[in-house]
This record gives sequence, structure tokens and C-alpha cells, in this order.
Amino acid sequence: MRIHAFCVSAFASTFSPFPNPKGALLQDWKLRKHALSLRLTPFPWNSSCRNRRRTFICAANQEAEDAFKKTVEIDRLIDTLREANPRELQQLVVENILAFNPSFWVRLAARTDTCKSEDDKKDYEELAASVMSLVDCVVHKTNEKIESSTDVLKGVLKPVIDEEGEIPWPPRDPHAVTLMEKEISQREQEGQLDEGFLAEVNAQLRQAKEDGDKPGLEAMLQKVLQLYASKVLSKRSYAIKGKEVLKDEQFLETIIQAPEQEWNNILINGLTIGAGNISAEELFAVLKKRIERVLIRTEGGSYRQRILTEYLRGIEKRTEEIVQALQGKPQ
Repeated sequence: MRIHAFCVSAFASTFSPFPNPKGALLQDWKLRKHALSLRLTPFPWNSSCRNRRRTFICAANQEAEDAFKKTVEIDRLIDTLREANPRELQQLVVENILAFNPSFWVRLAARTDTCKSEDDKKDYEELAASVMSLVDCVVHKTNEKIESSTDVLKGVLKPVIDEEGEIPWPPRDPHAVTLMEKEISQREQEGQLDEGFLAEVNAQLRQAKEDGDKPGLEAMLQKVLQLYASKVLSKRSYAIKGKEVLKDEQFLETIIQAPEQEWNNILINGLTIGAGNISAEELFAVLKKRIERVLIRTEGGSYRQRILTEYLRGIEKRTEEIVQALQGKPQ
């Protein structure tokens, strides 16, 4: 028995992590207390975590708010369309043509599905059919407008097209460009050279540049834009102020009205650095004013605005090149 007791005692003292009961209980209590403290200790939020959480919440709230606003706008449009008579409905569709996107149709379908009466549901279905028909009509008219613009461009280019249907550059007939210029003047007076026409010219020019195998067409389309800009910018003169003739404005208008291939001679003979009496600084100043006038008087982002400003900046760039050449500076 003693041996047995000794063995137990020896076993306890050798292999037990707690050699005495009091120590074991005390250590066990400490471990439990530590574990409890770990469970009760809050997650160590710092300012960065709080800011990220606040950002996520704000972003989610903003998205929800934006979605709600869009839904309210669509509902308001749907209600307006429902109350409109046939003539008013047509006008509303034209005025809000860009609003009839997938979100509009999804919302209209949702409102149709949630109708409590069959009569209301039929009203929504008829409204959807009417709006869809009107949208198709507007799109069809837009396509006709694009085709009309294509026909106008063909008419403008007709004098420079040869018997084989190609556009050589330079033109074989020296009078071809003059005839094309007259065609542009006539159609511009008739109001045919609108945004649709300018969009068509730019589209054709971009395609010609991408293809790279029609240099004549590319050069002639650029010529069309130059002639258009020259005609439009020449409509109004700023060279006369009361009884005074503003030499710098008059000089600029001479360049604007001249063919692009004559700009070099005009600049050399007109600038003081060459053989003239207008300084480059004066020309740059009136060019800046003219560009500002174009930006004010034309619709922002329109083809008309871009073409007119590019034409004036082309004169500005050519002036810089001439000045550098006359000063003997490398370009």
C-alpha cells in the first residue's frame, strides 16, 4: 500500500502540471479568468477601421439614395405620360427620348404587375404600347435624317468625283474644288449643313483614316470641313468698329477667307516679322478673342463648335510655324 501511495504521489509530482491541489485550483481559476477576459475584451477598433466602416455605410446609403431618386424620376415621368392626351404624349416622348432606357421599361413593367385592378393594368399596357410606338417613330425619323445628311454630303462631293466614282487628290479638274465650294455655300444658305451633316462628314473622315486606302476622299473631306468653317466664320466681320478699321481683325479675316494653301504667303506678307505691319502678338490676340466668341455663340460639345475652333487653332499653329521659320528656329 505504501508503495502504491508513493507511486501515486510520485506520479502526481512527476507528470501532473499542478503538483498540489491548491496550486491546480488557483491556476485553473486564473486560466478561466483569462479566458473570460478574452471573451469580454472588445475588438480593438481604431480610427482607420471606424473610417472604413463609415465610408462603406455612406457609399451604401448613397447608392440607395441615388436608386431611389431615379425611381422617383421615372415614376413622375410615367404619371405625366398617363395624364397626357395623344398630342401631349407625342411631345413628351420627343422631349424625353433619352429617358426611355431599360430602367424605364423595367419600372413600367413593375407598376403594371402591381396593379390592383384589370382596368389599371390595361391602361399601363396601352401606355407602354403607345410610348414604344412613338419611340420607334422618333428613331426612324432620326435614321432618315442621317440618310438625308449622307445625300447632302454626296451632293457636295459630286463635283470632285471622277468617272470611275473615285475622288483623286489633287483633283484632275482644277475647277472641281471651286464648284464644290459653290455647292457648300448654297447648301449652307439653305440650312442643310447642320449637325447631322457635320456628324456624317466626321464619321466618313474617321472611316477613311482607319481604312488608309482612300487618300483622295480623306483629303477632300478635310477640305469640306475647311470650306464650311471658312464660310461660317466669314459671315460676321469684327474688322469695323464705328468708323475705325481694326487692322488685326481685318488681317485675320483675310486668312479665314483664304484657301489653306495660301496661308503661308498671306502670313509672310502680313506679319511684321515678314513684310507686313501686323505683329504675331496682335494676331494671336485676335485669334484668342475669335475662339472665345465661337465658344460662347455655339453649343458646347457640338460638331459646329469643334470644327470652327479647330479651324482657328489651325491658323494659330500655322502662324507659329511661320514665325519660327522666319526667326530661323528649328520647328
